[in-house]
Amino acid sequence: MSDDNKSNGFAWFLAGLGIGALVGVLYAPKSGRETREDLANSAREGTEYLRAKSKLAAEQVSTLVEKGREQVGVLVDKSKEQVGDYVDRGRDVVDRGRAQWEEFVERGKNLVNDQTNRVTAAVDAGRQAYKTSVGPTETP
Repeated sequence: MSDDNKSNGFAWFLAGLGIGALVGVLYAPKSGRETREDLANSAREGTEYLRAKSKLAAEQVSTLVEKGREQVGVLVDKSKEQVGDYVDRGRDVVDRGRAQWEEFVERGKNLVNDQTNRVTAAVDAGRQAYKTSVGPTETP
């Protein structure tokens, strides 16, 4: 319902209430004083009823607002926890990647050293074979 329909409906309710009170006064079997007292009592009761209902509504709104705050707090806490988990996972992945990278670099260094040693040994063997085949030479 829109606000216009609600206020329009409330206006009709009040009009009906007034008409009903008027009809009740016209057809009342009581004296004027008794009728006025009854009307005053009814008005007081209506006022008390409205106060009680408005207080109850205010308490319910306050309770809903508090629950909403609690739910937002819970969502914020859950979000912080999830972000922390994702950050931890990211650190773990980076650490594993770094360890693998260091392992690959070390393997590469070892491979280069092995190849260097082989090439050096081959060059030394070639020199030795050349010296053996040519014979001793005198240096001037």
